[in-house]
Amino acid sequence: MACCGKGPGYSSPLDAYNNGPREEIVYIPCIIPPDERGSRPDYLSTVCVDPASPNYCKVLHRLYLPYVSDEVHHTGWNACSSCHEDPSKSRNRLIMPCLNSDRIYAIDVGTDKYAPRIHKIIEPELVHSRAKLGAPHTTHCLANGKIMISSIGDEKGENKGGFIILNGETFALEENWENGPAAKYGYDFWYQPHFNTMISTGWGAPNAFRPGFNPEDVKKGRYNRALYVWDWEKHKLMQEIDLGPEGWLPLEIRFLHNPEAPEGFVGCALSSTVFRFFRRPNGKWDAEKVITIPSKKVKGWALPDMPGLITDILISLDDRYIYFSNWVHGDIRQYDITDTRKPKLVGQVWLGGSICKGEGVTVQQDSELKSQPERTKIKGKPIPGGPQMIQLSLDGKRLYVTTSLFSNWDKQFYPDLCKSGAMLLQIDVNTKTGGLSLNQDFLVDYGLEPGGPVLAHEIRYPGGDCTSDIWLSEKTKAAMGKTASKI
Repeated sequence: MACCGKGPGYSSPLDAYNNGPREEIVYIPCIIPPDERGSRPDYLSTVCVDPASPNYCKVLHRLYLPYVSDEVHHTGWNACSSCHEDPSKSRNRLIMPCLNSDRIYAIDVGTDKYAPRIHKIIEPELVHSRAKLGAPHTTHCLANGKIMISSIGDEKGENKGGFIILNGETFALEENWENGPAAKYGYDFWYQPHFNTMISTGWGAPNAFRPGFNPEDVKKGRYNRALYVWDWEKHKLMQEIDLGPEGWLPLEIRFLHNPEAPEGFVGCALSSTVFRFFRRPNGKWDAEKVITIPSKKVKGWALPDMPGLITDILISLDDRYIYFSNWVHGDIRQYDITDTRKPKLVGQVWLGGSICKGEGVTVQQDSELKSQPERTKIKGKPIPGGPQMIQLSLDGKRLYVTTSLFSNWDKQFYPDLCKSGAMLLQIDVNTKTGGLSLNQDFLVDYGLEPGGPVLAHEIRYPGGDCTSDIWLSEKTKAAMGKTASKI
């Protein structure tokens, strides 16, 4: 519950930024590496991140799931700051969709936040038969108390960008959100009722990405390069924005946190670019490229041109900085977005990657670096893989990082990561002028887990975070009394 005793979350992004407590624990799904996935299940780890606790940097609890081969990926909440005005709502269930099994778990984190338990399971057969969807991905709570989950494909594993609605009390699968045709591709989404808009992104056909990355699938059109603009009230697809050859694979999408800001950013993985999307005066939405990470000419890698592969982005709650990870190159970047059309690089830190010196890849041409970096070590141990999922503290001073992308891609790009396990790291952030530095005193090594190494993925705080909470404008909240079912 919020500090003021209302509903979950905070009254505004700046309320969370200025008054939110320091994070005490985080929830992180742990994925079994491909070679072992049939022998043991994924699980949800609860990790202490409170430096005043004797359990600092320790896994406090592991909730083992009843099935194998789920591939829990992204998680979300049953309630967030969009429900802040409703004291009957509580952020007490963590929703965990599974990319491989198409299963959805509702996890009880309210009874004992230190020891989550399974509350309900929505089996894949129901997702397939009722929604005609598969590969559920992003979860967002809605202001009307319901839960919305995007999908990446249909029930047969081909590309389809539809959405599932869950009842916020019973967690029953109720219906599809879209009223009419689905998007061609699906992945992430963010809604903005102030402008009656939702924008979604797309990865590719599950049958294409599940086995691993094949460049030929890009040529065959099995990967996406468009944004999909939806009428939020009518649940209809209204516009498709083709980002062109510099916008391949738009994944994580973020509106600015200010609920009246008609703009945001999306990271495009394969082209290693960041696009700013925005609303034009005529009501149409458009996008422009504002950041480019140059590819590196290399020898000894799968391709002669190595992209950065931007895999996760987020915006600080004060809307001043954007952060993203280059999973293949191995760095995390911080940009000042005071001028959203001209982001300014103000922080960078290297955490592994594929261009480390002396590891088999030779960089032959690089427009950014003069020499290849050494692989970063922490507590004497090399960081495996590259920086991937990121989560920022409410006050913007601590950036948490995990190193796993998707198990079959991990095995393909970083085979040693599957053997050594992922890591949870912490980056100290300069919020005044910009700057990033690795905290050498913080490490959760998932290579030391009781059952063997696992691949840690997305990071969530019980009280909400920079990528889970959506705020409503005063105009939208005033309209809720009349049209709550549509919000």
